[in-house]
Amino acid sequence: MGAGIVGCSLADELTARGWTDVTVLEQGPLPAPGGSTSHAPGLVFRTSPSRTLAEFARYTVEKFTSLDADGAPCFTPVGGLELATTPERLAELHRRAGYAAAWGFRGEIVDAARCKELWPLLDESRILGGFHTPDDGIAHALLACRAQQDRATARGARFLDRHTVTGIERKDGRVTGVVTDRGAFPADHVVSAAGFWGPVIGRMAGVDVPLQPLAHQYARTAPLPGLAGARAEATRPILRHQDRDLYVREHGDRLGVGSYAHRPLPVDPFAVEPYDEARARGRAMPSSYPFTTEDWAPSWEDCCQLLPALRESAVDEGFNGVFSFTPDGMPLLGESRRLRGFWLAEAVWVTHSAGAARAVAEWMVDGRPGVDTHTCDLTRFEDAQRSPSYVRERGCRQFVEVYDVLHPLQPPARPRPLRVSPFHSRQRELGAFFLEGGGWERPHWYEANAPLAEGISLPERDAWSARYWSPIAAAEAHATRERVALYDMTPLRRLEVTGPGALAFLDRMTTNNLRKRPGAVTYTLLLDERGGLRSDLTVARLDVDRFQIGANSPADLDWLTRHAPDDVSIRDITSGTCCVGVWGPLARALVQPLTDDDFSHRAFGYFRAKETYLGPVPVTALRLSYVGELGWELYTTADLGLCLWDTLWEAGRDLGVVAAGRSAFNSLRLEKGYRAWGTDMTVEHDPFEAGVGFAVRMEKEFVGRAALSAVPPARRLTPLLLDDPAAVVLGQEPVYVDGVPAGYVTSASYGYTLGRCVAYAWLPTLPTGTAVHLAYLGEKIAATVADEPLFDPEMTRIRR
Repeated sequence: MGAGIVGCSLADELTARGWTDVTVLEQGPLPAPGGSTSHAPGLVFRTSPSRTLAEFARYTVEKFTSLDADGAPCFTPVGGLELATTPERLAELHRRAGYAAAWGFRGEIVDAARCKELWPLLDESRILGGFHTPDDGIAHALLACRAQQDRATARGARFLDRHTVTGIERKDGRVTGVVTDRGAFPADHVVSAAGFWGPVIGRMAGVDVPLQPLAHQYARTAPLPGLAGARAEATRPILRHQDRDLYVREHGDRLGVGSYAHRPLPVDPFAVEPYDEARARGRAMPSSYPFTTEDWAPSWEDCCQLLPALRESAVDEGFNGVFSFTPDGMPLLGESRRLRGFWLAEAVWVTHSAGAARAVAEWMVDGRPGVDTHTCDLTRFEDAQRSPSYVRERGCRQFVEVYDVLHPLQPPARPRPLRVSPFHSRQRELGAFFLEGGGWERPHWYEANAPLAEGISLPERDAWSARYWSPIAAAEAHATRERVALYDMTPLRRLEVTGPGALAFLDRMTTNNLRKRPGAVTYTLLLDERGGLRSDLTVARLDVDRFQIGANSPADLDWLTRHAPDDVSIRDITSGTCCVGVWGPLARALVQPLTDDDFSHRAFGYFRAKETYLGPVPVTALRLSYVGELGWELYTTADLGLCLWDTLWEAGRDLGVVAAGRSAFNSLRLEKGYRAWGTDMTVEHDPFEAGVGFAVRMEKEFVGRAALSAVPPARRLTPLLLDDPAAVVLGQEPVYVDGVPAGYVTSASYGYTLGRCVAYAWLPTLPTGTAVHLAYLGEKIAATVADEPLFDPEMTRIRR
């Protein structure tokens, strides 16, 4: 549904894979049906902090470069030029140059003189520098649609315009067809590629589509003397003046200017007029709204300052074009949990169109995309993040922040707080500094611990790495290593799996041996059929037919539910429960006096579970540690959470207990080499190259086993220690071996126990001691390949 750039790309990708019985329904006229594709300016900048989006854009450029429509190219590689007019933006461009190197794109930081050479109309005096990417350019979206329509049609697909979808047919939880104003179409799979009409289609299917359409200003100038005689549509790089939320491209002897500087202009997708009604009202298409001149005035002045020649011109035509934003700015891809066979390919911009379509086609035909798409998976949003008000507010915020300099830890301002643990009031009393993840308020450090940081010698940080960081994190890490700390682990996802077939089911779905007696806890992996790491799990067998699983995302619940037999029940218990991690050498001294059960190492060993009481609180205690110290994860129901926290806090007073946050937690887990799924390893990696092969039992049958190879991996998730004790990196930096980009950093944090920054990176297999360097803000940071774990390799601190 939808013959815009995504729908046409998907039809081409599906038919190329042999699915030739494909029908594309479009409510408007072809070849320009009136959605976002019909007015898209076609800018393609491939560099992104998201590796997934970068891969989508890479494929889009490669594919469109190979296509033409009646001899006209579908892509013009004029390059891109991002400008800096402030020191903050120049630093951001250095970070973007690092992303480009990490993902394998050509790009370089250039000075103002080179910017002027590339764009003679610029006022060089306003520019501090730029980031030039010579292989970026302009995608001609409607031509690319035509070219892909022709290819798909030749393979058997049909494109039917003037068919307005009025209903989605379903039976027994599966889609069975689509109803239009011109008849019904039976179907085994239905894909909504309707763009900003996605929520309308979703409602027909009973599926939430959390996206917010917004209008965005675009204007074309009158002819400019400086461009007189231009014959080609564009020859100069696309400009981005992100300090003023603007971009500029050529249209022959005119310029096109787009602005994100104006107030958000949300559009109700249920109120967008059909094609003919929009035309009758004098609009070019449904996605084109009247130009609001009052919003444009400040942007025009900013344009004239950057490009003084514009003062000799004026806006010749303009419009407010509608396109889609999600709460986190990422696409919505994948099959619905609520309605099998109903797929989304929504909130995809032209830049990522062919890449996203290929991923969905691979997903449909082969069972999984060829690249990691967990950040685009439509299951990623919790129910609390799907309300219309939440989607509207966060969608508008994404519009405002399109060109902002955003720190990787920077949380949105509103609506917050949304999800809080039962300990939230106590955390606020302790001065918790909260960031957000998955809608949860997560303490990163506690101001109450500031006195503990006095006297700790730490290297001075640069302004970027010092944001959303405090030296208090070092004090909390030391307190965990030396005494005992409480960590709020409530946001970790918890699933309960029960039923007569639970053991056999989980043992088949995961890589490790789960056939252990009740009371056992097992670290195991979820693989797909190709052996890719879908997730890592902690499975506690609490009874013969009852298991508690520590999982990562809603996609884990979806995957397990899809495969579960009738005699197995799976439910998400996260919201009704909570968890405190009690870790440190004095952890046993804290918890043992609170219970009649024996918490000694002999009676309650590592990777064991016990249901017991701590004081008045019933808990499920798991002997686990994600920070490399003695301790337990303690679970109880949400109503008893505050009592659990207070009980532990009072018991720990004489032991010097502290509350500790995620900043210390991340440092401690990297010192131990513990992986974070979704950051350090994804479906693109297998267990052996990711360093978690110890959780694989090849002697048993499990999903993905046949795809695993005994050949030593050519790449590995590699621990690095930065040579300079004062150096810090944050993640996603390129790693150079012998001066050549060879990989990228996944996670990084200063190791307060080690006195060095620890970084994990995907690299070719390298011997310990190999010298490498990382690029950080334009500087070369020396590092060395290290052995892991870096801290306590004998595990003596955990097993005592």
